[in-house]
Amino acid sequence: MITTATRPTGTGAPGYSESLPREPESAQRARLLVSAALNAWGIGELADVAKLVVSELVNNSVNHTKCHAIRVRISREGRDLVRIGVVDKSRDLPVLGKPDDNAEEGRGLFLVDAMSQNWGYDRKHWGKIVWAELCTTPADRAAAKRSA
Repeated sequence: MITTATRPTGTGAPGYSESLPREPESAQRARLLVSAALNAWGIGELADVAKLVVSELVNNSVNHTKCHAIRVRISREGRDLVRIGVVDKSRDLPVLGKPDDNAEEGRGLFLVDAMSQNWGYDRKHWGKIVWAELCTTPADRAAAKRSA
């Protein structure tokens, strides 16, 4: 187990970012970072959904990559949108699979897809960023799900 002590850092246009070891325990630290950012922005009511989303993104990175560290990012993408991302150095891309009813794994991206307005990934020459976007207002969240 690799343990590192890091501090969240600002990303500029409001956002926070923190490097974490690629281990299951990092999901808890990611949830704390996301919750703190949302509370700082006055949208703490989004925390339950956002913590679930970041947990699934971190778990996917932990389970499907071999890099030593990951980076969690949360940013305001305008007044009505929050983006949560997990960065790793693997070039393997996430796949929204179709697990059967008895499968014990493979539902993480289904949860991310169901809970977010949008999700995807950005390929980089060194790896990727897997992200999900959440609407900040209840009316926008309901409208996004109706149009999906």
